[in-house]
Amino acid sequence: MKRYWLGVAMSTLLAACGGGTNPFAGTTGGSVTTPTTTVPDEVAGDVLNVSFDSTQQTLTISGSGLDQTPFQSIYTRTPALDVPGYQAYTAQDSSLDRHFTAFARERDGVYAVAAFSGPQFNYVIGGTHYGRAANETYDPPEATPTTGLVSYAGTYAGLLNRSGDGGNLKPVTPGTSPSIIPAQAAEITGAIYLNADFADNVINGTVYNRVVVDENVSIADLDLELTSIATDGTFHGNVTQPPAQKRGEYAGIFGGTDASAVAGTLKASQHIHQPGYDNELEYGVFVLSKCGTANADPVCNQPVP
Repeated sequence: MKRYWLGVAMSTLLAACGGGTNPFAGTTGGSVTTPTTTVPDEVAGDVLNVSFDSTQQTLTISGSGLDQTPFQSIYTRTPALDVPGYQAYTAQDSSLDRHFTAFARERDGVYAVAAFSGPQFNYVIGGTHYGRAANETYDPPEATPTTGLVSYAGTYAGLLNRSGDGGNLKPVTPGTSPSIIPAQAAEITGAIYLNADFADNVINGTVYNRVVVDENVSIADLDLELTSIATDGTFHGNVTQPPAQKRGEYAGIFGGTDASAVAGTLKASQHIHQPGYDNELEYGVFVLSKCGTANADPVCNQPVP
């Protein structure tokens, strides 16, 4: 696994492209295989692919070791850690092993997952993945003056390289040195709004109303820079903050009839400007419905349609 030193926000990652299995498409139990989806290295991090067993309610994440040998970790459904719009899963083998949290969601045949460990020995491990179900193809809306420009809105979930409340950690023996006790990753919630122009095949947006849940601290927005939509319905661009300072990257994929949904992830660093926050690293996930559809977010209901 790629290990991030907390004192240095690393910008160069080991090669780890996404691929593999749709974690949520199954309706009768077991994992469901999908075509390979290449997730850009910058947002993929340690995650190679994911799978989900809907009967056992487990999320399996395959990652990359230092020698590039894949490993698998089974995450258990943890409803107590759910955040608006996203299911939570956790993994911790024993009391002194690293603790991982993952957030995941599926909608209209697309899904996204973000997973991150809490700090231990001053290092963290994490990454993201997204994809489209095996029976889904890219189906953009007809590009006309009235249908080509559409919006997507909903909630956002993130994980931060900072200790959270620790409520899901396995207990340790009293007197155990704090130097070897793992931490639980801090959680971030927010909202996200995207504009997509299928006539010009570009997308941009923002992540706003962001809060570090464990500390009830409001943090700065993340802007998603204008970037191209590829012919397969994927996109990859920069995460920025004023004045156009790059803070990371985002990527995703469209799915559903007339691109009724979009799923994606992001990685950001050095982006929280509050006292006591240094060398921040965040992985986040978004799965959104298109405005004007049955599952549209309430923010879509504006006076002028």
